[in-house]
Amino acid sequence: MSTLTLVRHGQATPFKTVTDDLSELGEAQARALGEYWVRRQVRFDAVYSGTLVRHRKTQAGVAGICAAAGHPWPEAAFDSDLNEYDGDGIVRILAPLLADRDASFREAFEASRAHAHTSERNRYFQRMFERVAAQWREGTVTHPDVEPWVAFYGRVRGALTRLMAAEAGNRRVVVFTSGGPIGVAVQSVLGAPDESAVQLNWRVRNGSLTEFVFSADRISLDAFNTIPHLEDPALQSFR
Repeated sequence: MSTLTLVRHGQATPFKTVTDDLSELGEAQARALGEYWVRRQVRFDAVYSGTLVRHRKTQAGVAGICAAAGHPWPEAAFDSDLNEYDGDGIVRILAPLLADRDASFREAFEASRAHAHTSERNRYFQRMFERVAAQWREGTVTHPDVEPWVAFYGRVRGALTRLMAAEAGNRRVVVFTSGGPIGVAVQSVLGAPDESAVQLNWRVRNGSLTEFVFSADRISLDAFNTIPHLEDPALQSFR
């Protein structure tokens, strides 16, 4: 059996002008993971990553720590099918569309905007985003410029299927990705309803580890959302 570790990227910059980057905390989370794997002498046979900046920088942060310690680290293979769903598009395009036709959602949308520069922004944003994301998943709010749920789900499942076929046979594999693909992986392995993938996404911590064992045609969940390398509460975050 092979092992597969999915790493959620370190904390990004969701409320900045450029949202696809790592914050200082995100960079520290990546270094902490590299240091943990060096201490534990964890070695991988293959490294994969999504192509988003936050994926690449998290992988690079771990790789840099390993290189400095003389710890083996394979060259990463990058695959855009491991990327997150279009969260920016959901907020920028779909949320206003839904607000125009749904008075109840409009209240949440306007409240999120009103608190965008306050200490309560995360709470109000999450309330709004969960509601529009649910409609996106159900296909009841769409736009040509926003990747639909079925396309997102299909590409992530396809990437995992290809990876399993390529890396079966007592291999140790790590993937740097986002909360959405991790939610899809866990939901599909457990055979849970589709909505579980989105719900799981809300709970995936930055820099966390979700682990599976697999063969070419079978995969099982071993651990979800663990952070043994982030014992310091100051290094822990969800967004």
